[in-house]
Amino acid sequence: MHDFDFLEPTSVAEASRLLAELGEDCRVIAGGTALMLGMRQRMLAPTHLVSLAGIDALRGLDFDPVRGLRIGALVRHAELAASPLVSHHYPVLAGMAQRMANPQVRNQGTVGGNLCYADPSTDPPGCLMALGAQIVLASARGERLLDIEDFLVDYYATALEGDEIVSEIRVPPMGQGDDRRSGVYTRFLRTAAEHRPLASVALVAHTAGGICRDARLVVGASTPIPVRQRRAEGFLEGRALTWALAAEAGDIVAADITPVSDLRGSADFRREMVRVNVRRTVAELFGLDLALEQGELA
Repeated sequence: MHDFDFLEPTSVAEASRLLAELGEDCRVIAGGTALMLGMRQRMLAPTHLVSLAGIDALRGLDFDPVRGLRIGALVRHAELAASPLVSHHYPVLAGMAQRMANPQVRNQGTVGGNLCYADPSTDPPGCLMALGAQIVLASARGERLLDIEDFLVDYYATALEGDEIVSEIRVPPMGQGDDRRSGVYTRFLRTAAEHRPLASVALVAHTAGGICRDARLVVGASTPIPVRQRRAEGFLEGRALTWALAAEAGDIVAADITPVSDLRGSADFRREMVRVNVRRTVAELFGLDLALEQGELA
């Protein structure tokens, strides 16, 4: 690992000015789980690291019934997983965080850092996209708000400009009573020992009376960035869900995605795993009996 200067700004504006001044020679460090690995492997050799650890404004989890959930960029995955606030209002988000990666990453990695790294084979982006999250980008010039679909651009690429940092993530409320939305997040691992999903599916929808309304269905890990499946969402709208309809939704998604192919899995294998996981995610959200799957689909 090369020598570098470690800078510790205490405000967003100060951090932004450092990023603008140093340009490509510096990197932002939050939890550092991915950055330090890249530096140890000599894939990255910044001359300066700009630490966000001293910026208190980037911390904290807050919930408001009207505005929803605010996740500070420096909130760690373990905090998200353990928060009673998140578990009560967003159980799908808490469940995702509890299974993400491994204990070392959950206890050190941050939600904001995860989104900025834009790893295609990680869990939070797809789940947050299904929840309709928005990302606040901050700099010395001010703030701008992007839907997560606009923030994630491509493999390891985001809409962040050179002097910007992610300051917080906003998740809209899930609603109350019969108007409350529910969610399910599923992931397929190639082996039990692996921590990075080969395919992930997130589904959030109104489920009152067993009728699907306002579904947000997102596939991740098998695609360069998480992608909403709008044709499948339209197919599910207003329907009383059965295993046959869940299977058809899986077929629609499998036909619509453009899966990646690499050493971890071919495009055809990923497509099939997405098909199966969409079917089972839909079924789980609507309480379909897994024991009846084969009988109804026969």
